[in-house]
Amino acid sequence: MLYTIDIGNSNIEIARHTDPVETFRFETVKNRSSDEYYQRFKDLLTECDQVVISNVVPALTPTFETLFERYYKVSPVFVGPGVKTGVKLPVTNPKEVGADLVSAAAGALEYGSKRAIIIDMGTATTVSLIEDGALRGVSIMIGLDTARTCLVERASQLSEFPFVIPPSPLGDSTVTALNAGFLYGHAYQIIGFVDALKSEDTDVFVTGGAMRLIGRLLPESYRQDPLLIHWGLKRMAESNKR
Repeated sequence: MLYTIDIGNSNIEIARHTDPVETFRFETVKNRSSDEYYQRFKDLLTECDQVVISNVVPALTPTFETLFERYYKVSPVFVGPGVKTGVKLPVTNPKEVGADLVSAAAGALEYGSKRAIIIDMGTATTVSLIEDGALRGVSIMIGLDTARTCLVERASQLSEFPFVIPPSPLGDSTVTALNAGFLYGHAYQIIGFVDALKSEDTDVFVTGGAMRLIGRLLPESYRQDPLLIHWGLKRMAESNKR
């Protein structure tokens, strides 16, 4: 059974590639041991014989390597140098490109896209342009949850509030005003990036855990796929079988 794992700064998402694909989400804890992660994963990681991992938390690479080698006798593939990704990186320093960006790009290629804009909404929100199998460039902006935490910590009169899309881009209370600014503002920011980068025959993908917060504010032509990174990792699994 193939499992793909997306280790982000805030969450770890595991996909079991059954039909349909099943996903499981856990909080990312950097100092948790391989034994502790095993106790959390053992009931869902059944018949595990292949694992491909996108990881942007370097401290967890040895943890997950030990986890799978010790308990499952499997050597996981980590997206990075030496791995066949199918994505060309004509950038200043390819080693700086995050595994999540490469994996999402591979997911767009799995759809058959020749030119694609990918919005990945997590701790940060990234906008990537893929053209003829190459990652041409990326914009990085603060993510919704991260921005909310920063504002609440720095503004004395504000407290935590839930994200709920208000009926208008203008609020009539503190909470609706905050939601209007955060949610409509983030959506308009994304639309602005897409409009600046889009040309004919450009596919637009939206993915990431925060996608659900503003999904209905984005144009219907955007393909919203929470599994985009996992499709990319599955593509790599087929190219890197050991």
